[in-house]
Amino acid sequence: MPRPRSKEELLKAAEENFQKLNQLIDSLSEKEQSTPFDFSGDEKKKEAHWKRDKNVRDVLVHLYEWHQLMIHFVDENRSGKNVQFLPKMYTWRTIASMNQLFWQKHQQTGFEEARELLSASHKEVVKRIEQFTNEELFMEKVFPAVGGSVLGSYFVSSTSSHYDWAMKKIKAHRKNCKSCA
Repeated sequence: MPRPRSKEELLKAAEENFQKLNQLIDSLSEKEQSTPFDFSGDEKKKEAHWKRDKNVRDVLVHLYEWHQLMIHFVDENRSGKNVQFLPKMYTWRTIASMNQLFWQKHQQTGFEEARELLSASHKEVVKRIEQFTNEELFMEKVFPAVGGSVLGSYFVSSTSSHYDWAMKKIKAHRKNCKSCA
């Protein structure tokens, strides 16, 4: 699916990819859900997230926490405060440490709770998308807090493209589980 360039495409991609993600999770066996991730044998998987996330729950809470960033970003800026997307102590170069904190925060969160959190936060992000016009989402300089970008790209990154990332990771895990069986 091409990257959304309109509100309609954004809403469609967010919903379709969220449904695909849930269908993938529903299709996992109990063993696949409970087996820890192990990507150590794949030299192509060197990014920090391949080592950070240890199970499906970790992926789900990662998505949830990024939804929380998006919700806070939109709500604060709409209320007149000028806040950046990332918390003040982080930059795009240091988000690995922020993501690690998200991981640590949820080590006591259960799998089902993670699914519930993600489902609720997805609905909240979609509500935020619906509050904007197509122009507000995809025209430059309409939402000043995004700088030279457009607000819609932030929503794409926190929904449909992030769901794609999650599905790729879970599919790689499933493949590992099948090869070890």
